[in-house]
Amino acid sequence: MRTLRTRWGQRFIEALESFTDSARLARGRGYANNDRIRNWKRQGSLVSATIRGNINPYYGVYKEPLYKTSIVFQSIDAEQWQQLIQMLGSRAAFISRLLLNEVPDNIEDVFRTLKLNLLPYSHKDLKTDCSCPDYANPCKHIAGLYYFLAAQLDRDPFLLFELRGLERDELQKELEKTPLGQALAAAIGEQNAGFDSVDSYFTRAKTHPLAPRMTPGDFWHGCKRLPENLPSAVPASIPALLIKKGGDFPAFWSNDHSFIDAMEAIYQAIRKREKDW
Repeated sequence: MRTLRTRWGQRFIEALESFTDSARLARGRGYANNDRIRNWKRQGSLVSATIRGNINPYYGVYKEPLYKTSIVFQSIDAEQWQQLIQMLGSRAAFISRLLLNEVPDNIEDVFRTLKLNLLPYSHKDLKTDCSCPDYANPCKHIAGLYYFLAAQLDRDPFLLFELRGLERDELQKELEKTPLGQALAAAIGEQNAGFDSVDSYFTRAKTHPLAPRMTPGDFWHGCKRLPENLPSAVPASIPALLIKKGGDFPAFWSNDHSFIDAMEAIYQAIRKREKDW
């Protein structure tokens, strides 16, 4: 299993460890790969997989088996989701990042306000099942599916919302209906204005009549005076929108650290160099 790139995969495992035997949970690390997990799928809050087991004469298993394993997350009902969306939609720090496909690290604070959890923190949050003969829970196959899910959350933390009963598109659609969401969506729409199509990728030369001959005095003084008071620049509604739009790990970014953090470090270095000059 690869090293987790974000905090969400690790936080998922830490949440499980708070109410699960950590020793049994750790046994699943070796099962969280494509060699063991032959196929998996998600249907709403249900995650199911076929997992390759081991030959184990102690349990009467003499042929390499395939086990059916499933995890069902406790869904948050529609009324509670509406309350959560209203709270998230009233806070610019949360809604701006969610609309830019980022999940804020402290988003669970909003869930706790309503006595809800995004991550699982008790046995009530999960219902698991495996066809293997191991009676203990989690067995190696359930634990392996936990670690596999942690890797998926590491790639896309929005999967947590989907496992709790609200798809990403529906979440963002509902957030855009809030007053603050409407303003932010409009700002993002302006920044995402499409480009006009052209016949060529290269600039075509155009002929222009020669300007009338001017004296050096005319050149330096110009035809009219510049305005004494220039209008002040309008700050961006969402700073660095194009960089933040793809989230911490856009499709083209293969490094293990955040693309946004990397760009921020570059900008900080440029600012420091300009000051030194």
